[in-house]
Amino acid sequence: MTDITTALDNLSVAEGIQYLTEQYPGAVAFSTSFGQEDQVIADIIWKNQLPVRVFTLDTGRLFQETYDLIDLTMARYKQPIDVYFPETAAVEQLIRQKGPNSFYESVANRKECCGIRKIVPLNRALEGVKVWITGLRAEQSENRHDMKVIEWDEQRRLYKYNPLIHWGYDEVIQYLSEHNVPYNKLHDKGFISIGCAPCTRAIEPGEQPRAGRWWWEESHKECGLHG
Repeated sequence: MTDITTALDNLSVAEGIQYLTEQYPGAVAFSTSFGQEDQVIADIIWKNQLPVRVFTLDTGRLFQETYDLIDLTMARYKQPIDVYFPETAAVEQLIRQKGPNSFYESVANRKECCGIRKIVPLNRALEGVKVWITGLRAEQSENRHDMKVIEWDEQRRLYKYNPLIHWGYDEVIQYLSEHNVPYNKLHDKGFISIGCAPCTRAIEPGEQPRAGRWWWEESHKECGLHG
């Protein structure tokens, strides 16, 4: 772990990804939810023709604006994006037993829904992957504050590379503007962190970036993908 951490020191995002693809050829994947950070990384991957598999999770409950951005991104870059869906039987059973909005009733119910719609598809997407690239940033939440540029995910037995972990929000916005990268128009309406439509609202001035996620809960603004 020390060697790979040292090797990534002072490398740009593109250089870091290139290094990892050389160390683990054919086993580097990037998960995008089409947030602003993810659009930065996707732009870097595709502009530099880096051999990284790009995938996304379609929970079935996304905003129309997110689907519009997926369409726009595919048209812009003309690169493949693998899409992973929840298992049909699991969703059908959840709805049959608890209805379509059970996640509002308790944290346990919400985590159950996230597990079915996100965690299980993610684990399928990461099968055989040695390096998982994410768009996490430290200032997004307390849970992410102490995350490193590269970490070992013991549960999934892979490296998790967070190349933007030390970027500020202004740096992300500057990159999108300078490179004319398409982004979700909901960001212009106060939606900083965007997930499923029923579980996301715009944030108020002064609120944390992820305050709009599962806003009815007191704390723990994570779905289980990253903690």
